[in-house]
Amino acid sequence: MDCTNCTYDKICRKTETCKATSFEPEEAIRKYAAEPEIVQAAAELVDFGRAGTLSRLQEIVEFSKKMNYRRIGLAYCYGMEKQVQQIAGIIRSNGLNVRSVSCTVGGIPQNEVNPESSFCTVSCNPIGQAMQMNSEKVDLVLMVGLCLGHDILFQREVKADCTTLVVKDRVHNHAPLKALEL
Repeated sequence: MDCTNCTYDKICRKTETCKATSFEPEEAIRKYAAEPEIVQAAAELVDFGRAGTLSRLQEIVEFSKKMNYRRIGLAYCYGMEKQVQQIAGIIRSNGLNVRSVSCTVGGIPQNEVNPESSFCTVSCNPIGQAMQMNSEKVDLVLMVGLCLGHDILFQREVKADCTTLVVKDRVHNHAPLKALEL
């Protein structure tokens, strides 16, 4: 399937299924029915003319309240600690509890995480971040600037619902779509 080069006149945008799908829409609908709270909370942020009226952080706060999430985890890159302190303050000011865990949690040396490495400095520890978030019993985790690969390991290990607030892109000041402007 390659939706960007659709040969079916984008009929999916007219509530029809094209011949390129390899899943049964009825099965997807059943799965949505099993998650009515998330479906409704997400719809309320987009539907009724609200799309584009809130920042991502405002959406997260509102979504958290609708979902009755009270403990919000911030899994972050230590290089973004100042921004995370600001994010935590905003979340707290909206009546939510924050648990933040830096990528260097546990202080594990790089060469112990990656035996191929000759560095003896502290390693990023996304699995440890996830383990800590799990022990903190957070309801929702926001990833803030985790490195590519580390974000994957983190998401595989964390048990709470998880979303991205900031994607790391050092070249484009954490705005990856700027790469399209070149």
